[in-house]
Amino acid sequence: MTRNGKTLPIASVPNLQPGDKLWLFADLPRTQSVHYLLVSVFLRGTTNPPPETWFTKIETWNKKVREEGVTITVPDEAQQAILFLAPETGGDYTTLRSAVQGRPGIFVRASQDLSEAGFEQQRIEKYLDLIKDVPPDDAKALQEHSTLLSRTLNLKPNADCFKKPADQQFSCLTQTGSQTLLDDGHGQTVASLLSNGSASDFINQASYTGMAGAGMYSAYVGAVVDLIRLTSNLHTAQYQYIPAIAFPQQEQMNLRLNTPPSFHNPKSVIVIGLPAIQKAVPPPLRASDPKHITCLLEPRVAVPVEGAPLVFSTAFAHDLYLHVTGGSPRPDIPLVADAYKGGLVIAPEKGRKLLPTPGAEPMAPPVSGKDDSGTSKSPSDPTAPHTPVSGTIVGYWGFDQFTGPTLPLQDFNGTGWKLSSDGPLIAGRDNHLTLVSTGTACIEKISVERPSGRIIDVQWKPSEKGASVVDVTLSLKSIDPGSLHLDVHQYGSDAVSSVSAQTFSEPAQLNALALHAGDTTALLNGTSLDQVKQLTIDNLAFHPVGDPAAAEHGQTLTLTAAPSDQAPKMQAGDHLIGHVSLRDGRTLTLPITVAPPRPTVTLLNKSIGKGGNSPIHLANADDLPIDQKLTFALRSQNAFPRDSKIEIASPDDALHTTLSVSSGSLILQNSHTILGTLDPLKSFGTSGFGPLRLRPVSPDGTAGDWIPLATLVRLPSLDNIHCPSDPSAGCTLTGSSLYLVDAVAIDSAFTTPVDVPEGFVGNTINLPRPPKSGFYLKLRDEPESSNLVNLPVQIQRGTQPAPTPAPAVAAPPPAATPAPETPSTVPAASTPPPQQQSPAPQAH
Repeated sequence: MTRNGKTLPIASVPNLQPGDKLWLFADLPRTQSVHYLLVSVFLRGTTNPPPETWFTKIETWNKKVREEGVTITVPDEAQQAILFLAPETGGDYTTLRSAVQGRPGIFVRASQDLSEAGFEQQRIEKYLDLIKDVPPDDAKALQEHSTLLSRTLNLKPNADCFKKPADQQFSCLTQTGSQTLLDDGHGQTVASLLSNGSASDFINQASYTGMAGAGMYSAYVGAVVDLIRLTSNLHTAQYQYIPAIAFPQQEQMNLRLNTPPSFHNPKSVIVIGLPAIQKAVPPPLRASDPKHITCLLEPRVAVPVEGAPLVFSTAFAHDLYLHVTGGSPRPDIPLVADAYKGGLVIAPEKGRKLLPTPGAEPMAPPVSGKDDSGTSKSPSDPTAPHTPVSGTIVGYWGFDQFTGPTLPLQDFNGTGWKLSSDGPLIAGRDNHLTLVSTGTACIEKISVERPSGRIIDVQWKPSEKGASVVDVTLSLKSIDPGSLHLDVHQYGSDAVSSVSAQTFSEPAQLNALALHAGDTTALLNGTSLDQVKQLTIDNLAFHPVGDPAAAEHGQTLTLTAAPSDQAPKMQAGDHLIGHVSLRDGRTLTLPITVAPPRPTVTLLNKSIGKGGNSPIHLANADDLPIDQKLTFALRSQNAFPRDSKIEIASPDDALHTTLSVSSGSLILQNSHTILGTLDPLKSFGTSGFGPLRLRPVSPDGTAGDWIPLATLVRLPSLDNIHCPSDPSAGCTLTGSSLYLVDAVAIDSAFTTPVDVPEGFVGNTINLPRPPKSGFYLKLRDEPESSNLVNLPVQIQRGTQPAPTPAPAVAAPPPAATPAPETPSTVPAASTPPPQQQSPAPQAH
């Protein structure tokens, strides 16, 4: 095809225009036994038959024609061009011309449908041809390249193929016999209309023959059925018209028939469509992703474009190049369409050689500033400021130059790599993080070194946040908390940019913080609270109370301010932000709503009721015998609600009881003062002992601070003390529940005490002769106090032996008393002499 002195092969011509010259040559074998008549016809619409001058008769067997071919010119007002290839018969040319002039609409439609069917078929075969380059057993690559081919060729592969096992996906994608590969709307519509016709049956069967491609072309057989339907009604006794789909390759138009030609009457006339006669319509190329930035440093880089499948399935677009603007001046970059890579790639060689045509000069490629390498050059100084770079696709669409989209580019390696993630990296799980740099388009791969020394690649993708950000998915399931390094490899450079990162254990989960107005203590609720180091609210620091290890498995943690700090000035309902510092350096934030003040009480007075006539006088006024009731008075700054409660419990909450007005254990003296009565024996039983504390509880369940109340003690029952007439001899204390005694002594300083061992079950204790003022006793429930015991001493007169008591704890001998005749030191486990049923005294 020649236009304005420039020549292109038919494969690169998408349209004809009046004045174009077509050089035709029937490439028949030298041994051709049947003479074929080649007739070219120009049409001008369905209702306007062409004049006789628009018909050209070419006798292909003519020697001159066989050597030089024939050149014809597209006339003015022509709209379609069509070729007929018919066996020579008498009146052949006249018959063809009469058929076209008599029913031009059929041939106009045939010309249009042949062109459309050819375009569809070329896209299909391009897909089938290129998908074979993918290893059939590589499911990931198969899906990736199928997606790229489908996008550039505007096809719809069967998505169900990718749900099959990997070894079946390839055969599924390339099996078109049952329409599983392509959704060809035109072909399917026509095929459905003719599904019961004899012509469609014949062609469908023929499409599965080896000569017709063994089913490879059944995806577009519907278009051919449509053509046969149109032309089957137009035949004479000599001719039957059959369509041919053309596959242009350079200057050749390879023809493919789905109906075998016949050389008996009616003989077959092959109908061949030529490009439409119209103005050039440039390809509507557009960026596949407007935000995607193409790295010019990448070898065989693909500029991702779509929207014009004929750019990738035909040779209409040629002599393409990328005109780069911005940054340093550089030559243009030659491009070629590559559907396999999903865009335009750098041409492997400079320019494209065109086959010469007799009588015309080949068309020169567009002028561009390409260098010898055919690639762009990046700035030599990587630290120099980088200006935005863009590239515009320019080329030829047939004879006409066109300008495609302008795309963002990057021609340098990114610098200043660093982490820019909102949260920390957590060991033991998959993490999503972001890296920032001066440019991220030239990343080749990102890798990380595991503790074992193995280097693995991590998944990454450009971020929607901008060109300087990249999203990374990092698996840390087998990595312990600590430091690691992410290595960023970029195209065009052997240098590796390393980014240091710190991994942490699973952080504490903070659910809520309870802080009441006027308090210096807060209660934190969550998990892994052993990691909490400090809570800061408005410059006031709260620190954990208790053992951090105990908070590891608990769900609450008490935090308190320093005793010297004043209570924060907060009002109920205030909304604050708490900053929780963890022990590994991280800081978490937690919203806080200040709760109403907690109830507070002051212990005004308390009184212990009179019990039995026990000789034990308790030295500590806070000691409360378990068999005696305690009455106490509390005062509150605010009025006591009638449904308020008082909780009394031991520090470990092993003992717990609640007093209330409704139960009668609390009595309101006035709105601010309340009297409480505690019956410890009834509330706690005979095993209750130890410190007791109380706190007020408001009707909504909010509890105040604990304040000390009393120390619950159990008293032994002391009956009498027997002493011999000899003042130097020891005495015997008789009673019950003596296991409640920790030690006895004759002085308050317990200079020489008699200890009662654990597990003691006796009812007597041997001790030195006490003075008339009494002796001293320490209780096992409260061993810090020396309690005075006033118990009259009974003196044994004469030689009457002392009563034989149960085994007793021996008292130490007097310091200046000589040892009696009977041995005084007997092991606790030995049997005492008959005249003495208690162990020998033990000195302290």
